[in-house]
Amino acid sequence: YKMMNKFTYMTQLSLRHVVLISGLVSGLSLIAALIGQYGFDLHPCVLCIYQRIPFIFIVCLAGLSLILKHDRAHLGLAIMTFMAFIINAGIAAFHTGVERQWWEGTSSCGGALPKNPTLEELREAILNAPTARCDEIPFELFGLSMANYNVLLCLIMAGFVLVYLKRNHLNVTA
Repeated sequence: YKMMNKFTYMTQLSLRHVVLISGLVSGLSLIAALIGQYGFDLHPCVLCIYQRIPFIFIVCLAGLSLILKHDRAHLGLAIMTFMAFIINAGIAAFHTGVERQWWEGTSSCGGALPKNPTLEELREAILNAPTARCDEIPFELFGLSMANYNVLLCLIMAGFVLVYLKRNHLNVTA
């Protein structure tokens, strides 16, 4: 019963607030990534860049929530926000696996050379290689990489949106 009381504040939030809070968290995540990139020379790999896309999308959804007036529109924005956080958590979980060498990254993650390359193909592969490899961890805090923290953040935010929707707008029975 005490846990339910901790979520009573969620009934005071509107759908617009949920989307705006999600946009704020996403915007702050993007700012943190850019500070790491430009302030601390933590160059992103291609999977790091992919993880920024859902955050940008959520910031745009938050901007739309300021313009749109109808609750049904805000419900749609909240559902899309939830899905974007889940997609981002999936990308970050995949990146975590690549960093930990649990599986290989995509072909654009770097490190893959053509079989039996000519000198020209080798030169092109080196010149077009990304600045950071997906399977290297440039920064850890308490043993966790930025991709690990992104998985946690996105799952927490997806949970926040889902709990709000379930308590206030969706008739979901489990």
